[in-house]
Amino acid sequence: MNVAAQDPQRLLDEAIDLVIRLQVDPGNSVTLDMIRTWRKRGPDYEAAWSRVADAYGMSGKVLTDRAKAEKRESLAPTRRHLVIGGAVGLGAALAGTVYGPSAILRAKADYITGKGEISRFELPDGSVATLGPDSALALDYTPEKRGIELLSGMSFFDVVGDARRPFAVQTGGLTATAIGTAFDVANDAGILTVSVDRGIVEARASISSLESGQRLRAGEWISFEPSSNTIERGMREPGQTALWRNNIIAAEQETVAALVARIGRWYPGRIIIADPFVGSRRVSGLFDLANPQRALEAVVLPAGARVRRVSSYLTLISPV
Repeated sequence: MNVAAQDPQRLLDEAIDLVIRLQVDPGNSVTLDMIRTWRKRGPDYEAAWSRVADAYGMSGKVLTDRAKAEKRESLAPTRRHLVIGGAVGLGAALAGTVYGPSAILRAKADYITGKGEISRFELPDGSVATLGPDSALALDYTPEKRGIELLSGMSFFDVVGDARRPFAVQTGGLTATAIGTAFDVANDAGILTVSVDRGIVEARASISSLESGQRLRAGEWISFEPSSNTIERGMREPGQTALWRNNIIAAEQETVAALVARIGRWYPGRIIIADPFVGSRRVSGLFDLANPQRALEAVVLPAGARVRRVSSYLTLISPV
């Protein structure tokens, strides 16, 4: 087989699909056989696998042994489990029947989406906003500026150039400004992220290291956590910005809390993380949102936790 003739982008897409399969079910022998067979097709296949696996923390030995160990559950009830059980009852009462953005958010937003809904909106200047699930935007357009507030969730912007009117997106104390570019802005569990697909975006916040602005180019991303003034930066492969538009989450050492908040935009009801330590753990991987339940399980498994659907209104994440 002439593997040199293979399309590199197609090989990367196939490798990503295999990584997702492995993330969802690490111990599946069929998936492991598929991966081994696919990698043996030629050096280009192996190179594509290594590129994707290294990027998402799955290089080296497949994590089968660890996954099996983390899946073991004790059948004996513990005091901790009983305490959590009591909290669940309270949480279920508080969860109510409210889904998606609150009434206050709806009143303030110009564009809004519900759980699992992704919508594309053309803005007054011809720019396009692709709004993620359970998300909301408010516009502040004037003859001098194009202002947007991301009230909740995530949005990808494809911006029409206008040197006289900068395009600025603000969320939670972070502002991303561009003239003509495409970029993604997200607010998950208080962690604010800007990712650039093409062009240049300036990220600015009130803390000293971002007060004068940080320029981001294609493939670069920056995240800011206001509660701790923590800043992180990184790079993504071309075409991997805002993969959520295709119902995929690409995580690079992101906290479980942020990932749970993001997956929760596709997931019905409310999700509660019972142990803050679990929420602070960091996870890498690709997670398929076509099945949010399995994506959620794949995120929390490396953190030593499990997902329990208490009711149609409430899901609990707790240590195993």
